[in-house]
Amino acid sequence: MHLRSEPAILYFGTPVVLISTVNENGTYNLAPMSSVFWLGWRCMLGLSALSKTTENIFRTRQCVLNLPSVQQVEAVNLLARTTGSDPVPAGKQQKGYRYEEDKFGLAGLTPVASETIEPPRVLECPVHLEAVLEASHGLATDNAAQRGKIITFEMRITRVHLDESILMYGQKNKVDPDKWRPLIMSFQEFYGLGSKLHPSTLAQIPEHLYRTADLEKASIS
Repeated sequence: MHLRSEPAILYFGTPVVLISTVNENGTYNLAPMSSVFWLGWRCMLGLSALSKTTENIFRTRQCVLNLPSVQQVEAVNLLARTTGSDPVPAGKQQKGYRYEEDKFGLAGLTPVASETIEPPRVLECPVHLEAVLEASHGLATDNAAQRGKIITFEMRITRVHLDESILMYGQKNKVDPDKWRPLIMSFQEFYGLGSKLHPSTLAQIPEHLYRTADLEKASIS
C-alpha cells in the first residue's frame, strides 16, 4: 500500500561527481555533488548559489566533472561538509561545514592538467569530463522563499578521458557497464551498482546513433 509522504529530499539515487574549478587566486577547488544528469554531450548541474564552485563556474565558465568509482568513496567522504568559501556561508555553517583551502590535499587526490580548459582533472577518478558553461538558470524562480538559492548549469562537454580499465575490450569509445562501478548517492548515503539485472532492449541500439554535433565540435577544439 502506498502512503502519502512528505520527505524533505527526493534524492532517489544519482552518480556522485567531483567538480574541479579554479579559484580567483589560481588555486583549485574540488567539490562533491550529485544533482546531475547528462543528455548527449551536455550536462545539467544543480548547485547552491552560495557555493565556491558556483562562483568559480560563473567567473571562468569552466569545470571538470570527475566521476569517482566506488573505490574513491573514502576520498569523497573526506570532502563532504567542506567548502572553499571563506567565510563559510550561514546555511553551510548550520549544516556543520568548515572552510578548507586545499581540497585535493585533504582528500589525498592528484590534480592533472586538462586539455581544453584550465581546471585540473582528478587522476584517481576513472572518468574526466572537461566542460564549459553554455547557460544558467535559477531554480524555483516562481517562489519568493526559494528564489535565488539554487542555480542549474548547462555544461557542454569539450573532452572526455576514460580509464582503460572501464572500456570494452578493443573499443576506446565505449564504456563497459559491467566494469564501470560509479559511486551513487541515495538519500545522503553512498552506494554502488550491483550486477546487471536483465538484458536491455535499449542496448540493442548502436551508441553512434546518439552522437550529437557537440561531439563533433569537441573533436576539433
